[in-house]
Amino acid sequence: MAVNLPQLRAFLAVVDAGGFSAAAAELGMSQSAVSHAVASLERELAAPLLVRATPARTTALGERVLPHARIALSAARSVEQIAADAAGAMTGTVRLAATPTVCQGLVPGLLRHWRDDQPGITVRVFEGDSAEVSAWLENGTADAAVLIDPPLAPAGGCPRPGVELAVDGYRALLPRDHPLAGEPVVDIRDLEDDPFLISPNGCEARIRTIHRLAGLRFTPTHRVRDLATLISMVQAGIGVTVLSEVSRSLIPPDLVLLPLEPGTSRRLVLTGPPAHPWHPAVRTLAESAAGHLARTGDF
Repeated sequence: MAVNLPQLRAFLAVVDAGGFSAAAAELGMSQSAVSHAVASLERELAAPLLVRATPARTTALGERVLPHARIALSAARSVEQIAADAAGAMTGTVRLAATPTVCQGLVPGLLRHWRDDQPGITVRVFEGDSAEVSAWLENGTADAAVLIDPPLAPAGGCPRPGVELAVDGYRALLPRDHPLAGEPVVDIRDLEDDPFLISPNGCEARIRTIHRLAGLRFTPTHRVRDLATLISMVQAGIGVTVLSEVSRSLIPPDLVLLPLEPGTSRRLVLTGPPAHPWHPAVRTLAESAAGHLARTGDF
């Protein structure tokens, strides 16, 4: 059996991109070359790995092969990076996963810093909800992630390594003509009569906690998935909401983001996979981010 890295790379690209055409664009290859690489891998294994549909999906065998293919490619990339590091040139591609709010509010500053500080490392961003981000990091789809409140002591008892990028507090988002818009702090109880808007994502649990601490029932009027839609609805006067501080750069001038009582916050931590060694480029990026924070305090 002669399974090779190009075959595994093509297989993973099709799985991650959802099809052969998108995988070809991602790899900079022709679609026929990607198709040939996957077909040759299937011949070596004497069984199909993919269902040719839209989107492409793994067969039962493909699902079993997938994590091992990711580990094999990750190990090969680490070997290449170690050699590059020994030669004094840190290069490579790091796949970074984060939630939409973090991607929009924090990641641009990270990318700008890394572009200047580590120009040899290319960072590709994957955006997903909290569960997706954690799963991508664990199964090897992502090399690094910005996790929200990762456990400090996972199985094994050792603190999870990583760089705390921010302690992200929660704020009330109101129109500038709202009666409370000029207050230094907004009590969530004073918003009880306002229609409350919510985006059902990783923040909802903390917003429920704020209501519980205030002795209020959590009864949102509208649920919208997209953050931009949520902000637009507040602009239109349809209701108010609570967002994290990292969202501040996204807030238009006709809205205000104000400190909230009762207060709560979340930790945003840049980290690598929990179950196997980090790619050397991930360690370099983490060290670079930590150094920047030590000098400036934020991104």
